[in-house]
Amino acid sequence: MSAAGQQARGRFIAFEGGEGAGKSTQGRLLAEALRARGLPVVVTREPGGTPGAEAIRSLLLDPPGEGWPPEAEALLFAAARADHVAHLIRPALARGEWVICDRFVDSSRAYQGGAGGLGDAAITALHAFGSAGLRPDRVILLEAAEAALGERLAARGAEADAIEGRPADYHRAVAAAFRSLAEADPSGFARIDALGTPEAVHTRIIAALADLLP
Repeated sequence: MSAAGQQARGRFIAFEGGEGAGKSTQGRLLAEALRARGLPVVVTREPGGTPGAEAIRSLLLDPPGEGWPPEAEALLFAAARADHVAHLIRPALARGEWVICDRFVDSSRAYQGGAGGLGDAAITALHAFGSAGLRPDRVILLEAAEAALGERLAARGAEADAIEGRPADYHRAVAAAFRSLAEADPSGFARIDALGTPEAVHTRIIAALADLLP
């Protein structure tokens, strides 16, 4: 593809990290900063972002009966993502818009593949089939100590969903999986200290995206 073609395509930024890391807040701040630069921005989330994916989100976060076995959970996430990619993310990128997504495939790799024990190969195979292997231009991985994230969740006071409410050992395994993914792909991930004021964290994120910004 020519340089002009690459210039016309939008950029895709995914925020990842454990529960309470501040992904939604930082996604909003980044969107505001990009719009201030005159860039068109779409803010979305996973699971969700489209009517079909939002319907699947409800099934995942408030599951019927005893909940989904790991394989079914991974399939549902992949189905939601396939709809999201086809109907929102790829069209927005083709229009030259920046897409900021609260979680993407690396959450499935860390949660279902890592902590859930399904393995990375299974998750990446589902993603290759459902979403043609689409990768963000940069993954912003927000990291903080477990105790600090726990304090944030407690302060939030919201009732935990089916995934947030899993045991501490599960969430430790998620954090370890995210670290492994970032270490294996240092150019694709930007590891950001999630502690400090929202403005301080945002400044770190802008610095980590400097090479992508016009």
